[in-house]
Amino acid sequence: MGVPSIEKEILTRKGEIPKREQSHLMGIPLKTKSLLGQLLLEKQLITQEQLEIALKNQKETGKLLGAVLLELNFIAEESTFLPVLSGQLDVDYVYLKSMSIPPEVTSLIPAQFVTHYKVIPIGLKDEILTVAASSPLDIHVLDEISLVVTHRLKFVLGGERDILEAIRTYYGVGAETIEQMMDKVGPVSSTNDEVANIEEIESEASISKFFNQILLEAYKDCATDIHIEPFADELRVRYRIDGVMYDAKVPKNIRHFQDAISSRIKILSNLDIAEKRLPQDGRFKVRVGSIDLDMRVSFLPTPCGESIVLRILNTTKLYSLQELGLSDRERDILERLTEKPNGIIFLTGPTGSGKTTTLYACLSRMNTDAHKIITIEDPIEYQLKGITQIQINPGIGLTFAQGLRSMLRHDPDIMMVGEVRDMETATTAIQVALTGHLIFSTLHTNDAASGVARLLDMGVEAYLITSAIQCLIAQRLVRRVCCQCRKAVRLTLEMIREFGEQVPFEAGEVIYEHKGCDACHQTGYSGREAIYEFLIFSDDIQKLILERATAGEIKAKAVASGMKTLRQSGWEKVKQEITTFQEVARVTQDGT
Repeated sequence: MGVPSIEKEILTRKGEIPKREQSHLMGIPLKTKSLLGQLLLEKQLITQEQLEIALKNQKETGKLLGAVLLELNFIAEESTFLPVLSGQLDVDYVYLKSMSIPPEVTSLIPAQFVTHYKVIPIGLKDEILTVAASSPLDIHVLDEISLVVTHRLKFVLGGERDILEAIRTYYGVGAETIEQMMDKVGPVSSTNDEVANIEEIESEASISKFFNQILLEAYKDCATDIHIEPFADELRVRYRIDGVMYDAKVPKNIRHFQDAISSRIKILSNLDIAEKRLPQDGRFKVRVGSIDLDMRVSFLPTPCGESIVLRILNTTKLYSLQELGLSDRERDILERLTEKPNGIIFLTGPTGSGKTTTLYACLSRMNTDAHKIITIEDPIEYQLKGITQIQINPGIGLTFAQGLRSMLRHDPDIMMVGEVRDMETATTAIQVALTGHLIFSTLHTNDAASGVARLLDMGVEAYLITSAIQCLIAQRLVRRVCCQCRKAVRLTLEMIREFGEQVPFEAGEVIYEHKGCDACHQTGYSGREAIYEFLIFSDDIQKLILERATAGEIKAKAVASGMKTLRQSGWEKVKQEITTFQEVARVTQDGT
């Protein structure tokens, strides 16, 4: 059985509203087909050549002319040409993104109808319900909606993209699916005393469809995690995007299907659907188009039900050292470290700081026919061709330390240990490094110098640390400022004082701050980039370690010798117009 395609499942599982043939072009009846292109030419919004290309593309694909123009980037957005067209057709145009729609208005048309016909109610006045539609002159849409609405209807023109976004905002992801399930079977019990066998529920296919919609929405929003959190009166769904949590827009009735959703995820992950008292971990794979996603699943029991977290891993996306955000100096240091014949290179930082991504980038660079590379991980996040990878299993005695000892019998040149958590693993790794192997691993510390203190606390002798470790690299991820809405500001003395006296800027310099737009979901940021701190074990640093100096003393010496701290690395990103003052201050500490 292959990897399921969540896009295909969503598209093939139709609702119960009959599909009617619609002869319209971005909301325009077929008879006005030539009018759209002519109007755009008259307003100089497109050229004759662009129109001919678009019409040829439309003939080949059968798509709407407006959609073709958008796909070809001949027009930036629907709001560019729809106002012009609305005047010619004598239909009002509304810009939905600037509107706030009351709940009592959206409740007048069911989610199934707004989703199927791409319409949304926007206002009720004098018993007239105003409805924004991408096809306001389509009589079939008017007839169908009249069947479920008692008010008189007034249709206005709205952009299709704006309408779909408004449906997601005001109705929630998968609202039509939840509505259908409520109509078929009513609320499903969410008690922990009984196990709902969703294979026996009439709406099981709809549960699958709804869950697929959640996955697809998270993927399109570039989320790294999906959190499904039960509370007494709601089931909340949140996405982690660029390291920050955001509420997902889901219908309130989702709470009635809490157990069904939980069981669906457990079935996909091959977990015990009857067990709700103990934590469970699993994984499954799905496909979006040509992209395979590896979903890591974790269940935790709570008084209100099971809390679920799904981590989304794009198994086809591996970064090179050039793509990590390293400066030229930092990349040269890291490349030289990967050429070392032996020793340990530690990456440090909290969970979610990108350590594993950097490790895989290093391994990919060294993955040649001349090297034998073995890793031991928990879990294996990416499958790397040409590299032997081992998954730890403490239940049968396969720990990091045991696996590391066994790996030596396979004559490796380079090894990667997912994490050093205890003295046994640390001591074993150091002994292996001293016998002529290059090892990469991670530690959970706030900065590079604290990695030394962490190893000493584990019980590792100072002389072993200085003998085996080549470098400690601290890492964080900062959000990239959105290029489409960022705003330029001139630094003032007050702003510089706010971020500390060591800020390498002067009053009057121009930097960029985040603002927020539709492209970045109003956050002001889009994507992330790493900042680094390289603590090279020079003779002076090794001497301080042997003297059991504090982490602060080690760090001060390293900075005096030229080491750039995480915060200083972040300031460089600000100067390069990649991120903002506020973002660097958020992810780094004073003096780091």
